Amino acid sequence: GHSTNSHASFSPVTDGKHIFASFGSQGVYCLTMEGDVVWSRELGKMQTRNAFGEGGSPALHANKLIVPWDHEGPSALIALDARNGETLWSTERDEPSAWATPLIVEVGGKTQIVTNGTTVRSYDFEDGKLLWECGGQVANPIPTPVRVNDFVICMTGYRGNAIYALPFDASGDLTGTDKVRWHRTDAAPYVASPTLYKGRLYFTKSRDGIMSSVDAQTGKVIIPEHRISGIRDIYASPVAAADRIYFTSREGVTTVVKHSDTYEELSVNKLGEAVDASPAISGDQIFIRGAEHLYCISR
Repeated sequence: GHSTNSHASFSPVTDGKHIFASFGSQGVYCLTMEGDVVWSRELGKMQTRNAFGEGGSPALHANKLIVPWDHEGPSALIALDARNGETLWSTERDEPSAWATPLIVEVGGKTQIVTNGTTVRSYDFEDGKLLWECGGQVANPIPTPVRVNDFVICMTGYRGNAIYALPFDASGDLTGTDKVRWHRTDAAPYVASPTLYKGRLYFTKSRDGIMSSVDAQTGKVIIPEHRISGIRDIYASPVAAADRIYFTSREGVTTVVKHSDTYEELSVNKLGEAVDASPAISGDQIFIRGAEHLYCISR
């Protein structure tokens, strides 16, 4: 694995009664809220690009646990029965190592799974059949797809930049067609996902402390690339609340930027501890997982 990666790099997911945690090559587990193991599954061994390690988090919907399995071997998208761990379907993917969490959406009475990769692909939730796809992304896909009403936005930012807005009601190959709602190639995040807030996308460039804001409907730039004070290297995704966007760096600095047409910083906060995980907001509390501690910050 990478020096910043561990076997627990995947984010768990819950239905409120159970916790589902993937450890990739080390297995997938379902636990009760009391910590008892309900079931576990071994899905095989992964071999990631340059031994970067694993980290594609699963997604949960309607008693199906969707597990991404993109690596340098036979890649697949796997649906497990959340109740017992049995395989419901497994769809082969022509995709190298990727670390993006799938997005599950219900559109027009049908549920589909959008996966970010060097090619963005959408699958039927019921049987795993390919619905549509679009090329154009760059290598090492990590950012999670973001839904905006009737379309989805996918980004990649490693050795290049790509942002594509794609319709859910598509079919076939959208690459290079007028079905693409809009796209940009000037800036995009590498590790962090973007955040959507009040119709605008906020995101960083590569792993750098440089942010941009664009109109999610059109891709038009609202705030051009701007260096964030105190932010040098960033893994955590930005989060938003109360007209504030929170950017947290790997050095444990959280810089707060105002939701506005122009760039305005409100505060710079230092924890003094390394942070790679994305902050989580619940009510008036912010939870930040550092290298050694879990922090809860509130008024």
